[in-house]
Order: sequence, then C-alpha cells, then structure tokens
Amino acid sequence: QVQLVESGGGLVQAGGSLRLSCAASGSIFSISVMGWYRQAPGNQRELVALISSDGNTHYADSVKGRFTISRENAKNTVYLQMNSLKPEDTAVYYCNLAFGPRYDWGQGTQVTVSS
Repeated sequence: QVQLVESGGGLVQAGGSLRLSCAASGSIFSISVMGWYRQAPGNQRELVALISSDGNTHYADSVKGRFTISRENAKNTVYLQMNSLKPEDTAVYYCNLAFGPRYDWGQGTQVTVSS
C-alpha cells in the first residue's frame, strides 16, 4: 500500500509563490512516475506536471514557465514549485504515483490565489 501525503498549500496573493511537497511511503517511489494534478470546483481533475523516474518532465501549457516539478528519491518526495501564481490556479492539488497498474492519489492540498 502506497500512501501519499501532500503539504504546502495555502492562501497567496496573485504573483506570489508556493511550494507543494508530497511524501510517499513504500519502496517503489524511485521507479515511479510522479505527477501533480489539480481540480477546481465544477471542473474535472487536470494534469499539471509529471516527472519520470529518470527526471524527464512534462507540463500543462497553462503552467509552463511558472511551475517546476522536481523529485528527491532519497526522501521519497516530489515537489511542485509554483511561481507567478494566478487566481485561475486556485484548486485542490493532488499528488499521484504511477507504476505499472498502480495509480495512487494523495488526499489533496488546497491552493487559493487571491486577486
């Protein structure tokens, strides 16, 4: 059983920054694809960023140049650095681990960006 625990969400003004963290239990973190997704009220959950086991990254067009995903395998932790935040970034952000047929989610952390 993999457990994912997100932290770092909160309230920030537009133009500000936040850093989300996701700590994973278990032994498959380093060989898994890790991702950040978000879901705003009334919207479907959407991909924000992915990072492969060897560090390749992929971003949604809406966050390119503003968000950076990174991972620290020694700590079983993935990060999402969010800069130049906009009100439309307001959502619950979820951490995801993907390995073979496994697809695990964290409980989510709220990010609210005020204008």
